[in-house]
Amino acid sequence: MSASELTQLEFDQQHLWHPYTNVTQPGPTFVVKESQGVHLTLDDGCQLIDAMSSWWCMMHGHRNPRVTRAMHDQLDRLPHVMFGGLTHDPAINLGRKLLEITPERLTRIFYCDSGSVSVEVAMKMAVQYQHAMGFPGRSQFATVRSGYHGDTWKAMSVCDPDTGMHHLFQGALSVQHFVNRPPIRLNQDWNDDPAQNGLAELRNVLESNKDKIAGFILEPVVQGTGGMYFYNPEYLNQARAICDELGILLIFDEIATGFGRTGEMFATDFCTVEPDIISLGKGLTAGHISFACTMTNDRVAEGIGGGNPGIFMHGPTYMANPLACVAALASLELLTEQDTRATVSGIADQMTTELAPAQALPKVADVRILGAIGVIEMKHRVSADQAHGLAREMGVFLRPFGKNIYTMPPFITTPDQLTQITDGMLRLAREL
Repeated sequence: MSASELTQLEFDQQHLWHPYTNVTQPGPTFVVKESQGVHLTLDDGCQLIDAMSSWWCMMHGHRNPRVTRAMHDQLDRLPHVMFGGLTHDPAINLGRKLLEITPERLTRIFYCDSGSVSVEVAMKMAVQYQHAMGFPGRSQFATVRSGYHGDTWKAMSVCDPDTGMHHLFQGALSVQHFVNRPPIRLNQDWNDDPAQNGLAELRNVLESNKDKIAGFILEPVVQGTGGMYFYNPEYLNQARAICDELGILLIFDEIATGFGRTGEMFATDFCTVEPDIISLGKGLTAGHISFACTMTNDRVAEGIGGGNPGIFMHGPTYMANPLACVAALASLELLTEQDTRATVSGIADQMTTELAPAQALPKVADVRILGAIGVIEMKHRVSADQAHGLAREMGVFLRPFGKNIYTMPPFITTPDQLTQITDGMLRLAREL
C-alpha cells in the first residue's frame, strides 16, 4: 500500500517516530484534532483531560486566548528575524519581565530554542567562564544521581549514568562526576551531619576534582523525569558555599520546576541562595511554542567577555524568536497578575486529600505532592502503553514513567476536573 492510501493513523505508525518508542511495536496513539483549556479533542470527538499539561508546559491550558492573541498580533508584524546585530521589542519586553520575577542577581539573559539547549548553553557558559578565569582544565561537571537534564549530547552526560534513559550512551559521552542524590527529603528535618545529609560526599568529589570541574548542575528541590523525587533545599544552600569555596559554578536546571509549578515561582525560592546560572523552559511560553532561556549573573557574563575570544560561542538560528517572546510575555503576565500561589496551593491540597487512599494499595511505594505535582510511586515499573489504553474510559490522558504515575495538571484545572484526574491515577495504581 502506498503512503497516499494510508489512513492518518496508519501513516503515523509507519512513518513518524514518536519519543521513546519502538517503531516495530507502536503503542496506542491518539489523533488529536483540537485542544482547548484542559481538554484534547480526538478525531472521533472523544475528549481527554490533559493531565500532563503536554509534558508539563501548558500551565494556562491549551489555546489560552491571551497568549494566542499576542502571537496572532505578532505574526502580522514580525514573525521572525535573526538576533545577530538586530533586536526587537518582544525580546526586550520579555527580558524586563524576566528580571522582575527571577532571582535578583541573574541579570543576563540568553534566549534559546528548547530546554535541552538551555542546559547546553549553561554548560558552555560554565566552561567558557572557567577558561576566561585562567582554568582551561575545568571542563567537566558534577551532578547528582537520578537527575535528568535533556536529550541533547552534553545534557545527556549529566543524566543518571546507570538508571537514566541515556545510560547506553555512557561510553560515548563526556565523563562527568556523580554523587548520590540528596538523601534528606523535602518533608524531613535537616540533619547537620555531613555524612548523613550528603554534603560530605559532595565536598569530597568537588575537592578531589576541583581542577577539572567547571560547574555543579542539578534540578533544585524536585528531580523530575529521574523519579519525581523531592529533597530538602538546605542541601542547595550548603552546596552553594562549597562551590564558592572551590571556584565551581552552581547551575540550577529549572526547566520543569519554574513558573509556579512547585508552589513558588521557582524552586530556587525554597532556598536562601541563588545559582550562578539557571536554565528555564517548558512553562516559559505556557506550551504554545518552543522556547527557553539561560540566565546568569554579571560575574559570569563579564568574565566570559574578558576572556578569549571574548564572545560567548553560541547562537541559535531561532534565538529570541519574536512569536515566542510575545507568547512568553503573555504567559508570565498571566502568572503574575493572578494569585498563582493560591491556585497551586488549592491544587496541592485537593491532590493530597484525593490521592491519600493510594497509600493503602499493596503495589504502591509512596505518594507525594508538591505544588501542582502529584505522584503515586509504584513498587514496579508501570506501562505507559497500558495507561494509554485506559485513557478513553477514564477521560484522562496520563503517561506514567518508570515507577511513577504522576500528574502536572494545568493551573486552570477545576476541582471536578482534578477529581477526574486523581480518580484516573488511583485506577492505574490499582490495575497496572
